[in-house]
Amino acid sequence: MHGLYLLGLLVSLTGMTVLDARYRLFFWRAPWRAAAVMAIGVVFFLVWDVLGVALGIFFIGPTRLLTGVLLAPDVPLEELFFLLLLCYTTMNLFAAVRPIVARAADRRSRS
Repeated sequence: MHGLYLLGLLVSLTGMTVLDARYRLFFWRAPWRAAAVMAIGVVFFLVWDVLGVALGIFFIGPTRLLTGVLLAPDVPLEELFFLLLLCYTTMNLFAAVRPIVARAADRRSRS
């Protein structure tokens, strides 16, 4: 089933967006800052991928789940969406955990 992996990534990105909107975690809190952080993260990991491919560390194995569209040699289209999901999940998690840690530190300092 060509494109099944991309479909799964898009469903997951939709879930991250819903969580972000519901709890105002990342893009819904500061859209310009979030866009900059997301762009820097994705570009960093794309460069990482290209270097890994150039060094022979990363490659595409045989699979029927990918669309077959390549952004660069051995860098499939799905990699871009995976990196978006990776960065989005990380930033949503960071934004969700940060106030919890701050409250715990505040309680500890009061004691």
